[in-house]
Amino acid sequence: QAQLAESGGGLVQPGGSLRLSCAGSGFTLEYNTIGWFRQAPGKEREVVACISSSDSSTYYADSVKGRFTISRDNAKNTVYLQMNSLKPEDAAVYYCAADIEAMGISKISSGYNYWGQGTQITVSS
Repeated sequence: QAQLAESGGGLVQPGGSLRLSCAGSGFTLEYNTIGWFRQAPGKEREVVACISSSDSSTYYADSVKGRFTISRDNAKNTVYLQMNSLKPEDAAVYYCAADIEAMGISKISSGYNYWGQGTQITVSS
């Protein structure tokens, strides 16, 4: 049974950093496009970053470009989201998801097949 589990969320001050982990079980993340999404209260879920299955190319939303980095550790079957220079507007529940059909970058949440349970990020002083 394919599952994803996020970890690493929490409370951080503005300007701080966090690293989120997305651990896969029951399937190999390396062979799938993996996305990080976030949803703040009252807002739609939005893509934050994505790493493709085919060539590990990456995509970042404009709002996080230059501050967030998505990466894989294939040996650990885990995808990370390093978040630096966090802002209050980054606060949300962050989800990782796997699109088992995409070969490249996939920005549309409805195309993803498996989702983690989410982890809360709070950015506050």
